[in-house]
Amino acid sequence: MSIFVNTLFEWLTEFTVGNIERVLWINSSNNDIVTIEINNPKALPKWQKLTDIESAITKGEILLLQADPYARNSSLNPVSSLYQDYRDKAWSIIAPIIESSDGKAFIPSLRGSLINEVSQRTGCIKKTIYKYLRRYWQGGQTKNALLPSFERSGGFGSLHKSRECKRGRPRKLSLTPETPIGVNVNEEIREKFRRGIKLFYLNRQGTTLKEAFQLTLEQFFHCGYTSHNGVLVPVLPQISELPTLTQFRYWYFKERSISQEICARKGERQFNLNYRAIVGNSTQMAFGPGSIYQIDATVGDIYLVSSLERNRIIGRPVIYFVIDVFSRLITGFSVSLEGPSFLGAMLALENATADKVQFCSKYGITITDFDWPSHHLPLSILADRGELEGYNADNLINSLNIKVSNTPPYRADWKGIIERHFRTCNEKMIRWIPGAVQKPHGRGDKDYRLDAVLDLHQFRKLMIICILDHNKNHRMDWYRMDEFMIQDHVEPYPIQLYSWGVQNRSGYLRTLPPEIVRLHLLPTATASVTPKGIYFQSLYYTCEKATIEQWFVKARVSGRWKIPIAFDPRNLDNIYLCDDSDKQLTTLHLIDSNETFKGKDWYEAADYFELKNVASYAAQTDLIQSQASFHAAVDSIVKEASEQTSQYKSRNNHSRVASIRENRMTEREYERSTEFWKLEESNTQELPANLYEAETCEYVAPPKPIEKLRKLRSNKLEL
Repeated sequence: MSIFVNTLFEWLTEFTVGNIERVLWINSSNNDIVTIEINNPKALPKWQKLTDIESAITKGEILLLQADPYARNSSLNPVSSLYQDYRDKAWSIIAPIIESSDGKAFIPSLRGSLINEVSQRTGCIKKTIYKYLRRYWQGGQTKNALLPSFERSGGFGSLHKSRECKRGRPRKLSLTPETPIGVNVNEEIREKFRRGIKLFYLNRQGTTLKEAFQLTLEQFFHCGYTSHNGVLVPVLPQISELPTLTQFRYWYFKERSISQEICARKGERQFNLNYRAIVGNSTQMAFGPGSIYQIDATVGDIYLVSSLERNRIIGRPVIYFVIDVFSRLITGFSVSLEGPSFLGAMLALENATADKVQFCSKYGITITDFDWPSHHLPLSILADRGELEGYNADNLINSLNIKVSNTPPYRADWKGIIERHFRTCNEKMIRWIPGAVQKPHGRGDKDYRLDAVLDLHQFRKLMIICILDHNKNHRMDWYRMDEFMIQDHVEPYPIQLYSWGVQNRSGYLRTLPPEIVRLHLLPTATASVTPKGIYFQSLYYTCEKATIEQWFVKARVSGRWKIPIAFDPRNLDNIYLCDDSDKQLTTLHLIDSNETFKGKDWYEAADYFELKNVASYAAQTDLIQSQASFHAAVDSIVKEASEQTSQYKSRNNHSRVASIRENRMTEREYERSTEFWKLEESNTQELPANLYEAETCEYVAPPKPIEKLRKLRSNKLEL
């Protein structure tokens, strides 16, 4: 039977139910045992037969217990010096009794003499000695069983009911101890405290606890109002009849919810970003290399110069990083002047799939495949809202089979790996380069922008060196290795983790030809085939295929139709058509009439057409006003003519129509007689002898035979 020293068992019989005993001692012959009741404050050791206990266990009258309620006293938690002194003092008193051989302390007749000797030697009364012994035996016979239980004294954690007398130490300002000042905080006052805290402290106004206490007194503890210059002012009782700031603060911290306070005072967004519990690990999301890439952008804290004219400062670059979550390896990057947009993300993703040996050779850096082994597509990408949201992200999903996830707004902590690398890159390299942003920048300090010396090409070269150093030499002692990594003795460097993952967990990495990757990374849109060409963003394009198949003629006969295209925002000379029928990529180029925009980017063209539309819209005001003036003038003249003509409508309609020819000749003769030119002598200057040979005169056409034509026309009419 498994009964040992310190075994706990509970009696289940009718008369002893709930009685728990601890085995204190077993004699060498295994016939007798000594037990003590652990819940009896006056218990003493008692002798029992081992056979009786075993029989009761067999009959089900005794239940052996596994949990020890006093095991906490043997914990490894640090013990305060006060508790240690109390324990050591008690142990020094009972140690001679406990350490006596052959179980003398369990025999009543011998135990009494031992206690008397200790009492005479130490001066400690017998009652205290029995208390120490009982605590030692009931607590598991360990030295820590003698630790005091001060936490059970004074009703710790319980609420005290208010009485008429003032609780606590009397204040120094009290006139007599019999008449203390102040009030006890009851449930009614606590409820007012809660309402005041919720109303005046748990808000975004930033009030202090002291200010909230004052406002709480004015709102909930006043005894009326008085009028002062027409304004109602709350009247507060005497200070001795009001709760104190200390009481207000005590009950606030007693019922305080830190999460609720931060959310109320700073907002849930700031709580999630800076104050929430950090119990997760980003690495848990990735099983191997390529499971998840994180991508993000930042504006570099450095000013660059132009490579065309190094005296010109071109501003700060936009840096994109792509990081593998599993290994922390930087798989791609981009440095450009494009703002954070899909274009910058496109360049970084393209670089993540590029051959790094060829890429670094463009910048004069020689590496091997082991130095930067990433040239693959990931299974999924984690980005923030913006660049990879919308139709462009759908194209990545549908064409490249990449799952795109976006973090919620203002939750940069969901991409903590890449966010932290931005800071590391700035602290390690950028801050020491001429032209770096200096913070803080005091008044009168030198303008750090004037120190800029690097151009884009040189800055990219430095970024490559920084990335190679990170991948190879950045030791991550905090990285949580699994059992397989430990067995293979993998060191926590990004490049070693990536290489190990490729060999053991490489199911997530994929490769595609660079042209296909670039095509599907380009933004996509829809163009229209029209009689003038392939219309896209106010420009017209053409290609040999469209000419051969007579697309533009068909569009004029049957109407326009739409085709899907891809385009590079950095250049509008060409757009690309991917024909699903023959799986070929067709390049469309600008038609001759749009050569003005050749070599420009889409932002310049969009800006031009937008300004044109704005000018056209602004001109609408003048246009409608001129049309209104025109219509008013026409209406005025027509009205005047109608009034004059209405006075002479006495003749019948037939006669009016029949004499149109005669009326025309009469009117013409009248026009000739009244509208001919008459040059006055006083207004004429001396003309040259030969008018047509004057040096200052330009070419004058010869006279036309007008009179002869008129006579011929008159003769024909008379016939």
